[in-house]
Amino acid sequence: MALKIRKVDYFNVTVEDQPGEAYKLLTLLSGVGINMLAFTVVPLGQGHTHLTVFPEDSEKIKEVAEKSGIKLGDPQRAFLVQGDDELGALVEIHEKLYRASVNVIASNAVSDGKGAFGYILYVRENEYDRAASALDI
Repeated sequence: MALKIRKVDYFNVTVEDQPGEAYKLLTLLSGVGINMLAFTVVPLGQGHTHLTVFPEDSEKIKEVAEKSGIKLGDPQRAFLVQGDDELGALVEIHEKLYRASVNVIASNAVSDGKGAFGYILYVRENEYDRAASALDI
């Protein structure tokens, strides 16, 4: 698989820090046909958690959230990288961003154990377009 980089939207949902919150949200979203490109869960101080959803269809998740009473945060932007898992797979990406003076403020990567990887890359909003240009997307 060649390296594939695309722009993605993501939304934060703040929930109580208790068992089942991610399950409830994911069940609702999958039940109405919303495909997730990525999903993360991060603690948000005492008693709350951020569920971060990266839907394939941003407009559809907004509609579902409004109808279901889910308090979605405003859409934010990141990059989704997918490709062959090989030594140094992320070097070229970071070199391009470095040469464009774009700061990576957060990222998460995972290998599927079968030769491919996925990588979520976050940059500051005011550097997003420059990052996209540097990454040739």
